[in-house]
Amino acid sequence: MKPEIIHSTNFVADAVNLIRAEAAAAIAARGVFRIALSGGNTPRPVYEALLKEQTDWSKWVFTFGDERCVPPTDEQSNYRMARLALFDHIAIPAENILRIRAEAEPDVAASEYEATLRQHAAGEDYYRHDLLLLGMGDDGHTASLFPGTEALKITDRWVVANFVPKFDTHRITFTYPLLDASRHVCFLVNSKGKDAVLDEVFSGTSHYPSAAVNPTDGKLTWLLGA
Repeated sequence: MKPEIIHSTNFVADAVNLIRAEAAAAIAARGVFRIALSGGNTPRPVYEALLKEQTDWSKWVFTFGDERCVPPTDEQSNYRMARLALFDHIAIPAENILRIRAEAEPDVAASEYEATLRQHAAGEDYYRHDLLLLGMGDDGHTASLFPGTEALKITDRWVVANFVPKFDTHRITFTYPLLDASRHVCFLVNSKGKDAVLDEVFSGTSHYPSAAVNPTDGKLTWLLGA
């Protein structure tokens, strides 16, 4: 699928508008909005800006595309970032936030999270996210799919523990089949310093992990901030 590439001059507002539109459409069509959050510094102001939304949060279900293998109170936890930026300030049922129990052994945490998603999928072939947010690192990784790692090859699992040699640690990550099952995948990327990587990703011949995300029956958007 050819992606829509948006060069934004108002990154946070454009991201919030996109999320708002997808939430409204999903709730109107299916009564629930399934959104997967990404970690890192780029999306945090977007999550904070969502606090101004007038919405029924009980119809939103949050998941996480990846997580560091740390407790939920650790400063590196993606869940902690989202909790401080958003969850602590909205009226949302606890069961609508599907946290990766990353303080467990990596393989156990991944298996548990996949089982949770399968339970919520309720007979679907995949847990289909209405909107799945991703970032991109300087090395072209997305979620915790890093160049040269084993998770890039996985086709029969939704969530795996992926050993990342550059950090000498495991990460928990969605795999390509689950990413590609999404109705809409949106990369939120601060393009400063990443122009060369982005050029290759968009070339159609890139081997960067980010370039391999390709929804089979959905949209793909790159929202690029300055």
